[in-house]
Amino acid sequence: MEALTIHEAAETTGWSSRMLRYIERSGLVETPRSESGYRLYGPAQLQRLRTLRELLQKFEVSLTDVGFALRLERDPELRAAIEDWLRAEAHRPEHVAQSEWMSWEQRKHERLLQASTQSNTPVAEVR
Repeated sequence: MEALTIHEAAETTGWSSRMLRYIERSGLVETPRSESGYRLYGPAQLQRLRTLRELLQKFEVSLTDVGFALRLERDPELRAAIEDWLRAEAHRPEHVAQSEWMSWEQRKHERLLQASTQSNTPVAEVR
């Protein structure tokens, strides 16, 4: 099989070697390895890199955006949680009076920020 090294692929595609490694870690392009462990870029990988660049330019998105889209596709729990959040409407907690809702939300944010700066407490655990 004819293939390019990462440095040759970087020269060919215009992506830096560092970006090619990032793209691979993100799962956006899979690169087979030689027996010695070197990344091998064949025509399929070169095409994926070209079409990835075209996708980024056409839709004005970043590699992070595409990587997150891939994560959403692969993680049904995350996808469902985000879909739920997108559909959810804000509602006042029953125990909070309408006149106190704004200050209640502000205090909640202050507690969340304080907890996140003081410890490794997950935000979801702060009440």
